[in-house]
Amino acid sequence: KYLKETGAPIVIKADGLAAGKGVVIPKTIEEGLNAIDSIMVEKVFGDSGNKVIIEDCLEGEEASLLVFTDGKTIVPLESSQDHKRIFDNDKGPNTGGMGAYSPAPVVTEGIMEEAMKNVFRPMIYGLRKEGKIYKGVLYAGLMMTENGPMVLEFNVRFGDPETQAILPRLKSDLADIMLACAEGTLDKIDIKWEKSSCISVVCASKGYPDEYEKDKEIFGLEEAGKMNGAIVFHAGTKAKNGKIFTSGGRVLGVTSLGKDIKSAKTNVYKAVDCIKFEGMQYRKDIGDKAINKK
Repeated sequence: KYLKETGAPIVIKADGLAAGKGVVIPKTIEEGLNAIDSIMVEKVFGDSGNKVIIEDCLEGEEASLLVFTDGKTIVPLESSQDHKRIFDNDKGPNTGGMGAYSPAPVVTEGIMEEAMKNVFRPMIYGLRKEGKIYKGVLYAGLMMTENGPMVLEFNVRFGDPETQAILPRLKSDLADIMLACAEGTLDKIDIKWEKSSCISVVCASKGYPDEYEKDKEIFGLEEAGKMNGAIVFHAGTKAKNGKIFTSGGRVLGVTSLGKDIKSAKTNVYKAVDCIKFEGMQYRKDIGDKAINKK
């Protein structure tokens, strides 16, 4: 009834955890009703779809902002931008994330200040007033609208794949930062960042984000790691008889730094080109939004 009254496009989310894939954006009421049926009746996300959340469909560009906090002091991490859709140019269904880059030009200094003032401080100080002292990392997925940054979601963890693009730029010791969060001394830590750019590209299994293939041998990992200091983060992999095989939808996160976003893109795709497994799919446009803005 609510969907029919509100109309489309609309955002429908499974209320529980769904590996980053529990969001559907129907363009018609019929698509919306089918999505609700799929989530709540067919149980495509299991018990995570016992309830759904229906939200306004916001217009704008998405970005991810994360902060460190000890419950009192709040320190932002460098900005990043995730790429949710499976195919280039943001086509196809949503995934858990097909790649990310940092920093994100869409997050200006003014937007960062606005997000701290209107999103993170009210959230963390509000929890504190309720007797809930939040310590660690808080993630906000934001939509940059005409009315400023609007919250799409919160996660009480690092983002994936955003973290793979952010942390390689961290000059300070992460262990010192997390200890300060736990001990309530974050105000004593001077967090420093590299001025370089970083891109992480996800290599996924054939069929992902739907039913995907497994147990495909992965080749070229060592060669990829030699490409301009690239880092290959393992996700859906397993070791067997001295070899590495696929075991999940998002298999690897291939990450490279560069003096700017353009050179980071060149470096990361040289590393990606070294890696092979049957059915491997990945986006070829990670970083283009930032490059086009510049």
